[in-house]
Amino acid sequence: MAVKKPNSPATKDRSGAKPAGRRAAAPNTSPSKPAAKRRTKSGKSARVPSKAQETAARKAVIATALQMSRTGLSPGRSGNVSCRWREGMLITPTGIAYEELQPSDIAYVFGNGTYVPEGRKPSSEWRFHLSAYHTRPEIGAVVHTHSMHATVLACAHRPIPAFHYMIAVAGGTDIPLIAYAPFGTQELAQLVRVGLADRNALLMANHGQIAVGKDLAAALELAREVEVLAEQYYKVLTLGKPKLLGAKAMTDVLERFKGYGQNAQSRSQTSK
Repeated sequence: MAVKKPNSPATKDRSGAKPAGRRAAAPNTSPSKPAAKRRTKSGKSARVPSKAQETAARKAVIATALQMSRTGLSPGRSGNVSCRWREGMLITPTGIAYEELQPSDIAYVFGNGTYVPEGRKPSSEWRFHLSAYHTRPEIGAVVHTHSMHATVLACAHRPIPAFHYMIAVAGGTDIPLIAYAPFGTQELAQLVRVGLADRNALLMANHGQIAVGKDLAAALELAREVEVLAEQYYKVLTLGKPKLLGAKAMTDVLERFKGYGQNAQSRSQTSK
């Protein structure tokens, strides 16, 4: 079956394609039947996701996109959602309303940026999604939204500093702002690659926000948290110059976050 590299779409949304690929790094979905096995080049046996697992992953992408839209994180057809799948990713398609999406509409993009031309075209932003997966092998999902307050700050070219300790939820002492580049371009993908190297969320100048996570639920939750922090910071700015937490305080917070909530649970299980 022929594959081709997608051209940059003229419209800013999403799109889809039928998957093919090999190796699985699937989102947090429960398989309904066992995955098949195949042999790797080393001769070792590897699990290949079943069709049921793939369908579940596609449905999870749709459910996340719908939740993102219905909760106001991304109005209309703006924003896009993807999850790591095999050696590439499953991503929302371009130009289709979330309410109309079917599992077969979700696009599969190979790790090298090609897709099956007979299927739906992937989101115009597929390049920076793929760039995120290449940069951060441990992440399993990417959520990009045009949430109101995050977008306002992004258009004002204001990163979100350490005005509140919860800034650490994005993995550092601030939520950075990357420079503007046209949507759907390799230039934007490169800016995202650099920005996500040591953060789990960032603002995109004159555009919106990106959040990543170990799975779709985690990425969406972080996108929500970024929007809450953006709204809080916006309101603090109306009162005057914010009083920021210092480097020492944020270092302490980041250390505490390592043992916070599910992080503490996973560390405890690892040590057993």
